[in-house]
Amino acid sequence: MKVGMNLLLWTGHVTEEHRHILQALKDTGFDGVEVPVFQVADEGHYRLLGKMLDDIGLERTVAAIIPDQAHSPISPHAADRARAFDHLRRTVDCAVALGGQVLAGPWFQPLGVFTGDRPSEAELERCAHVHRQIQPLLDAAGIASALEPLNRFEAHLLNTCEQAIAYADRVGSERFGILYDTFHAHIEEKDPIAALRALYRAGRLAHVHISENDRGTPGSGHAKIRETIEELRILGFDGWLTIEAFGRGVPELAAATRVWRDCFPDPQQVYSEGYRLIRKTWGGG
Repeated sequence: MKVGMNLLLWTGHVTEEHRHILQALKDTGFDGVEVPVFQVADEGHYRLLGKMLDDIGLERTVAAIIPDQAHSPISPHAADRARAFDHLRRTVDCAVALGGQVLAGPWFQPLGVFTGDRPSEAELERCAHVHRQIQPLLDAAGIASALEPLNRFEAHLLNTCEQAIAYADRVGSERFGILYDTFHAHIEEKDPIAALRALYRAGRLAHVHISENDRGTPGSGHAKIRETIEELRILGFDGWLTIEAFGRGVPELAAATRVWRDCFPDPQQVYSEGYRLIRKTWGGG
């Protein structure tokens, strides 16, 4: 098991100016960081960022999104779906340049765009067609896919682990992985731990986000974080446990994820207490 920290707590675009944050995370004990790769036009930027992370000694995973409806894999318009493929292809290229190990996130539809109805068969199949083209690129690069179901207030296509397992089967690759997020599971799953267990036993669990019910400091709320970590240890999960918390530091992300207030005094509390919680719980403390 490795412990990571999602950098969206500070920024949507990591640069040299964030070196001191990266060093503080390394000094705390983190194995790696989750880097948002939203600006996909400059592979060179991510290559330089990868070198900086190598110097500091941090491994990395990648957080990816669908930027807007014009790049949506579920759009009824072929031109939008073509742009979705191109965006994801470029994201994979940037992840390779960065040295990323996992492509995580809700890269199946833009945040907060709804039809007003349940996901349709057509939407699911259009999305799967795009992902069937992306998975071989990830395989060739040695990057694990980890698609993230979201709660119903952020997306409508995939909300639960059961839906995500069925969707992965639809895509058809045994290597198509799913991300389990304690925040989203807290909202959508009737039994979050049973859902996690089912995801693992289906062979689809690829990545885990440790996120509190208010998106704040892990362990300070009532999401089943300790129970999740304990279950993962019992199951023998050997992937990433990555802390994901959101504040007001990235206004566009705060708006998209409906973060209207500060849920922690400062980021240091989030990553230091979150790291201790994961290590202590994993060790049986």
